[in-house]
Amino acid sequence: MPDAELAPALAHAESLIRSLPDYPQPGIVFRDITPLLADAEALRVTTDAIVAPFAGRFDYVAGIEARGFILAGAAAIAAGVGFIPIRKAGKLPRPAASVDYALEYGTATIEMHDDLPAGSRVLLIDDVLATGGTLAAGRELVERLGSHVIGISVLFEIDGLGGREAVGDLHTVFHS
Repeated sequence: MPDAELAPALAHAESLIRSLPDYPQPGIVFRDITPLLADAEALRVTTDAIVAPFAGRFDYVAGIEARGFILAGAAAIAAGVGFIPIRKAGKLPRPAASVDYALEYGTATIEMHDDLPAGSRVLLIDDVLATGGTLAAGRELVERLGSHVIGISVLFEIDGLGGREAVGDLHTVFHS
């Protein structure tokens, strides 16, 4: 779809993202992407936009639990490559590595299996970039297990929280 035709579809998709103040705790604004996911066309155009800058450059898509799974799974199918889940601690039956990181409202740990062949090229996807802790940990985890993150892509970036500085170069579909 040419850019001129894509712009209205992406504007519609962005309009479906809801902001919920004080969730999951006071001071946090949660970005609810559920309405976007429920709209087939919005999901398709945003999936295409997430993958577009990296087309043909990756062997796998890794997605971070939980909403990143949905987008990364859709991206993997659209690109014709495999999907690798990066999960919260204790959710995988045989984690090969884990990384601890800071959130806006606490700390967490993510884990991953070592199912990728050494040197695999991975596109790392998550739903929202805030402070960047989750994506920085995801990149570290993929690379610790012998693969290369060729790019990071997110649906929505919350500007002003330092995420881009923590993660470095990445592709964002929408900004706040």
